Amino acid sequence: MSEFTNTKQKRLAKLKELCHLILTTGNASTFITENKDFIPTVIPTDFIALFDEIIKEGYEMEKVKTLTNKVLNIFHEPIRDCEIIQPEPDSFLAVLEQNNSEMVEILNKIRPLFKALVKDARNTSLQQEMLVGFQQLEVFAQHYTIKENVLFPVIEATWPDYRCLQIMWSFHDDIRRNIKTVISQLQENNIELKTFNKCVGDIFFNMMAIKFREERILFPYILSTISEQQLATMNKEGFELGYPYIQPNLKPVEEVQSDFDGNEINLGTGKVSIDQIKLIFNHLPVDITYVDENNKVCYFSTPAKRIFPRTVAIIGRDVSNCHPPESVHVVEQIVESFRSGEKDQADFWIKMKGEFILIQYFAVRDSLGTYKGVIEVSQEISDIQALEGEKRLLDW
Repeated sequence: MSEFTNTKQKRLAKLKELCHLILTTGNASTFITENKDFIPTVIPTDFIALFDEIIKEGYEMEKVKTLTNKVLNIFHEPIRDCEIIQPEPDSFLAVLEQNNSEMVEILNKIRPLFKALVKDARNTSLQQEMLVGFQQLEVFAQHYTIKENVLFPVIEATWPDYRCLQIMWSFHDDIRRNIKTVISQLQENNIELKTFNKCVGDIFFNMMAIKFREERILFPYILSTISEQQLATMNKEGFELGYPYIQPNLKPVEEVQSDFDGNEINLGTGKVSIDQIKLIFNHLPVDITYVDENNKVCYFSTPAKRIFPRTVAIIGRDVSNCHPPESVHVVEQIVESFRSGEKDQADFWIKMKGEFILIQYFAVRDSLGTYKGVIEVSQEISDIQALEGEKRLLDW
């Protein structure tokens, strides 16, 4: 085992030498010439460890992505030719691979259309066909969303060298952004050829590159490090989020039961303490009141600024007694429409003391659809109404 570890460390040191050469000079020709015998000895998992180290060294993400493309291009053949474990049919990774195959089919349909459009950019028929293709690719972006929200958290909790995921996520965002640009130009019939051609070229390259890296590096290592039970749970979570094209035939997965464990409550999607639950509800910028299926007030939140006054005296009170006579009949109608299943939501908005208040009622139902009460949510929305354009996370 120590011999294996030493050999892996030697390969990693050699690969880091290559990375630093590329980052410094932008060129790897001397390394390739001098290391022809070394190149075939690498294995796919070497690159998981390698890029984890590179990320930890603090380079800018754009430089790291360029580096990643150059390095993996050099080692494309040994990665491609390495024998890998295949995922079981209908499993989480198999479904991701099936969706990858569908994505490739769409790219293959777009390719000749793109070549024709380059020669005839004003051809509206070609533009429309390409638009349909790229809208289908936009659906595929759900594949990346599933990876980021279902797969990546498990990897981060399992692998010490998980940081390569940051690179993959950044490529996901590049693909999403470029697809959005292409669709926008096609919809507006305003193709700026230089930008359009670059975006399309980057989409093709990055989507195929990510597919290769998933299926030849990431997924095989997952199969050897993450349990079947975890993969089955992830398949269910992926199904709930919605795979882009191909859905699995799910095998039964043991449900996570909500239960009380000491000071923690298992909510099915995580465990939190009673104190944390109080903090969560009371830090939401909304007033929340919960009325149960028997029309009794059970709970209200206490945010820093409540819109409507509440005191603990209302707990256990019939909801009909919590409203003035002029409006109580409307409240009763809402509750009964929720109870009967006729409706699930009611929205109202008013101006009060110079503020614009949105008041919403939501029916609460259990997993069988049985009525379990109503939540009233009130929020001051003047600032929300005034929003224009976009402010992204990176603008903070």
